[in-house]
Amino acid sequence: MSGSAAWFDPSRLSADDPRPFYRIGPVGAYPHFVLVCDHASNAVPAHMERLGLDQAELDRHIGWDIGAAMVTRSLSALLDVPAYLSGYSRLVVDCNRPVGSPTAMPAVSDGTVVPANQSISPTEAAARTDAFFRPYHDAIAACLDRVTGFGAVPILVAVHSFTPVFDGFARPWEVGLLYEHDDRLVQPLQEALAALRPGLTIGDNEPYAIIGPSDYSIPVHGQGRGLPHIEIELRQDLIGTQEGAEAWAETLAVAFKQVRTALAPLAIENRVPG
Repeated sequence: MSGSAAWFDPSRLSADDPRPFYRIGPVGAYPHFVLVCDHASNAVPAHMERLGLDQAELDRHIGWDIGAAMVTRSLSALLDVPAYLSGYSRLVVDCNRPVGSPTAMPAVSDGTVVPANQSISPTEAAARTDAFFRPYHDAIAACLDRVTGFGAVPILVAVHSFTPVFDGFARPWEVGLLYEHDDRLVQPLQEALAALRPGLTIGDNEPYAIIGPSDYSIPVHGQGRGLPHIEIELRQDLIGTQEGAEAWAETLAVAFKQVRTALAPLAIENRVPG
């Protein structure tokens, strides 16, 4: 495969390959929250032969957000709300990067060269985007359009995770709250989480920050619609097991319910084009 002109061929996707995305939870007209998990999977289409990588590389944080899907699934059940989970590895196409971003299909990720992502042609890049990125985001957009069309104002929550050590730096935060223009959820969530887990180290736009085109889901689906929103970053060593993921989902569920009640009524405001 490494000698062929293209690694991805949409005609070679089979019934055994994962779907582009998975929706779980109720479809109800008035959900209080809509959850998205952009890096839920480390799957690769079978014909792409793991992008030329060992499975151990795909199992690392470069392949997906470890534990994020487990948290999202548990949180969806606890809040009884819909959740959308991407079906493929962020190395196939990153569902939290704008189309055309140099990090959407990275040639190198945290020091690992990705053979399938060397010299990707515009045709192949477009095919990957059409096969995996667009169905996921079209489904999220359709859900939010339907819900807001009924006059409801859901809180959009993007669930992510981060590696405990990056570039030699031991990250001290257990959880990070990420946002750009709209911070109405930040302080209430900080207070709710600190009360539920005393001694918690909470990152304010740490270990990352949403700045312009750095992200996609929150800027487009949250800021672009003027919906209340937050990107949650959880440290991977805390949620890498089902037990840890469920415990954090329970904490987040309580915190989100408290915050929604405290901020009611929520409104659409501060629309920022994504």
